[in-house]
Amino acid sequence: MLLHLIVFIWGFSPVLGRFITVDAWQIVWFRVLISAIVTLFYLVISKQAILITKKQFLQLGGVGLIIMVHWLAFYGAIKVSNISVTLVAFSTGTLFSSIVEPILYKRSIRFYEVIIGLIIIGAIALIFSIETHFWLGIVLGMLAAFTSSIFGVLNGLLVKTIQPAIISFYELLTAFIGLTIVLCCTQSFTPLFFSLDNNSIIGLLILSLVCTVFPFIASVNLSKYISPYTIVLTVNLETVYGIIWAILFYNENNEVKPTFYLGVCIILFAIFLNTYLKKWSDKRIKM
Repeated sequence: MLLHLIVFIWGFSPVLGRFITVDAWQIVWFRVLISAIVTLFYLVISKQAILITKKQFLQLGGVGLIIMVHWLAFYGAIKVSNISVTLVAFSTGTLFSSIVEPILYKRSIRFYEVIIGLIIIGAIALIFSIETHFWLGIVLGMLAAFTSSIFGVLNGLLVKTIQPAIISFYELLTAFIGLTIVLCCTQSFTPLFFSLDNNSIIGLLILSLVCTVFPFIASVNLSKYISPYTIVLTVNLETVYGIIWAILFYNENNEVKPTFYLGVCIILFAIFLNTYLKKWSDKRIKM
């Protein structure tokens, strides 16, 4: 239930991404800044030890940079295409996780996971063939999915020795530091960068406080008990919630061809098929 609540909340974040008028770089920079500050405040009031070892900092820093790329790709996809296209491309995370998780967890690759992932890729190819003007959004959405599968698996390993809130704080902090360095090097910090309209201010606050801090810490904590592949699979329901929100708020059903939803249905079929096959496989193992 908690994971589904998290995914439901995340499903609203793409709507906020479109509601916020500034570009992806500004969205991510302000998001990680606000979220890191709030997470630090949570650590202080909950009296959790903040200090970590140099090795742990480097590990969390590396994951933080991956998260930075993930969010830049995700919101970049929304800005150059739309919410529906971005979320469908993002659902390729199932395929990436089916490959990344076995490598990092040192277990054998489950054949059915790869098949499910390929079905999703086929659906993406179908969508790509009919929505060619959104090609950049699809590419960025798939990059967001790939990076999401990597940091999801890595957090599943790190949470065994580090508290979830500590993981969240240092990953958000290093994402902020990394992005700040990039923006400084590209001389992007101009007065216009910090000029935010009311929509952007409200959207960024909701995105940071509601859609980042609690879900981020809770999802990292859940990786103690649930495999990263299962988390990624469930996160695919964000596609459903996000598309529903997009239709309600932005009438995106008028922006894509009807065949687009055929691809969406294939992806949802693959997700539920995977759930069935996983339960069947687990029963056979127990027998």
